[in-house]
Amino acid sequence: MLFRPLVALFFATVLVAQAPAPAPRPFKVVRLDPALDAIISTDAKIEILGEHFGLTEGPVWIQEPAGGYLLFSDCAANVIYKWMAGKPLSVFLEKSGHTGTDTLNVGQQTVSGRLAILLIGSNGLALDPQGRLIITAMADRTVTRLEKDGQRTILADRYEGKRLSGPNDVVVKSDGAVYFTDSVNGLRGGATGPLRELPFNGVYRVKDGSITLLDSDKDRPGEFPNGIAFSPDEKYLYVTAGFGKTLRWDVLPDGRIANSKVFIPAGNDGMKTDSKGNLYSVNAVGPGEVWITSPEGKHLGTLQLPQIQGEPRPRICATNLAFGDADNKGLYITACTHLFKVRLKAAAR
Repeated sequence: MLFRPLVALFFATVLVAQAPAPAPRPFKVVRLDPALDAIISTDAKIEILGEHFGLTEGPVWIQEPAGGYLLFSDCAANVIYKWMAGKPLSVFLEKSGHTGTDTLNVGQQTVSGRLAILLIGSNGLALDPQGRLIITAMADRTVTRLEKDGQRTILADRYEGKRLSGPNDVVVKSDGAVYFTDSVNGLRGGATGPLRELPFNGVYRVKDGSITLLDSDKDRPGEFPNGIAFSPDEKYLYVTAGFGKTLRWDVLPDGRIANSKVFIPAGNDGMKTDSKGNLYSVNAVGPGEVWITSPEGKHLGTLQLPQIQGEPRPRICATNLAFGDADNKGLYITACTHLFKVRLKAAAR
């Protein structure tokens, strides 16, 4: 959810002045390499599935025999929504990121169009091997598992006795280990917030009830972690680091990570990989984009999200994405005030 002009808002409480609305533009698929032709057509169309949200994030597809449905967070509304084809949008989970009643001292402040909003809801969502929903509850500063009976189990809320700052995005390995990023967007005041306990942002793993710090920005100020994803074979872990940089680590046999390298000079929020290892990453700075990059790091093409004019002013800036539909050819994109869908040519997983 990191996008211009909101950079400072993840590290300060001051409200950023509104920038001019982005110039209108239609949706466009920009083909940079012939390999893109096997993934998506350059004349693909985009569907608007919803609009006028606070700030959408963390989509995850729930596959079912009847076709399935999409869950996604609204970080401002503090809910997880359920979208299902042919059905009205519904609330799947109330108080998804902040279970308390006092919002005076929780949540980062940002803007959505012309509106000043608080980010107190859930952010990243993922499924564990048992099909249970894993939730990064930013304002509660926890990683939570939603049990089949609706109860919530806290998987992580502290590291070495100190409270997390605001879990952001999450991915689950096939062995059940939960990997997540933690940054200051759960704190009123961000990095200078009085309730901050950990002096760094980090990448963590939770397995068998134990939390391990895998990486942090202690020595790399400004490279705080955000989006996170595995390669399909789980040999690599991708994490966005600050603005305009995606890192890739080798995943070691014990689940730790090593040998960090800059994979692409782009990306600042959510991402996913398809079954071929292509990385779909959002570039939310400025008008929203989705980059499609080969496993070798070659930029194959870009999906430029539409910029829509009118009032109330929308804020269309890609934050995350998920693959879905019964045939796994649907690409769902959370885009701040909007939710979009684009059909792919081949199943993504």
